[in-house]
Amino acid sequence: MLMYKYILFDLDGTLTDSAEGITKCVQYALKALGVDEPDLNNLRPFIGPPLVECFMNLYGFTKEQADFGTVKYRERYHDTGIYENKVYPGVPEMLAQLKAHNLRLAVATSKPLVFARRVTDYFNLTQYFDCICGPDLSGSHLPAKADVIADAMHKLGVCDKSQVLMIGDRRQDVIGAQKCGVACAGALYGYGRRKELADAGCTIFAETPQDIVKLICGE
Repeated sequence: MLMYKYILFDLDGTLTDSAEGITKCVQYALKALGVDEPDLNNLRPFIGPPLVECFMNLYGFTKEQADFGTVKYRERYHDTGIYENKVYPGVPEMLAQLKAHNLRLAVATSKPLVFARRVTDYFNLTQYFDCICGPDLSGSHLPAKADVIADAMHKLGVCDKSQVLMIGDRRQDVIGAQKCGVACAGALYGYGRRKELADAGCTIFAETPQDIVKLICGE
């Protein structure tokens, strides 16, 4: 019998490589805020965490400025940045193998739900998931990663937390899983480094999507 029955996936940096679209949209937003950042590599820390948090913590903007930056980011992301994206090699095969073992799969992302669904639909990934969970843009407050994970667990009907595994590439995924009392595996092929994940408390790691299958199914 497999240890885990419910597998939750982060989206950016775990299922898709969205660096180009995210960093170009951040660059666009920063320009509107009076900051010229020509090197997109300097904007990679924006991948994963909530945007408002990044604008405030990385550039020292006020909450009002960060909210404006988020609006400008989404202005470009809505029709352009969302498609500057690609699925990591091996991800569709990984998801198909997990579903073949009758596991319940969900997306638990900090990306607004409307965008997350467009991404999974565009790349034909929606078929593998029982539910896709993310923040609702209509709300005035974006939930923490733990809230999104809890929502996914609720929608999946989880009764035993020991059967849940969260998979993500940033410290927010690890911390969110810990707050929900579930295990987390770090996707080292994503944007976070092993040290970042380990410092947050992660002890399980996957170098490739196929490693995730081996970890869960022993294959």
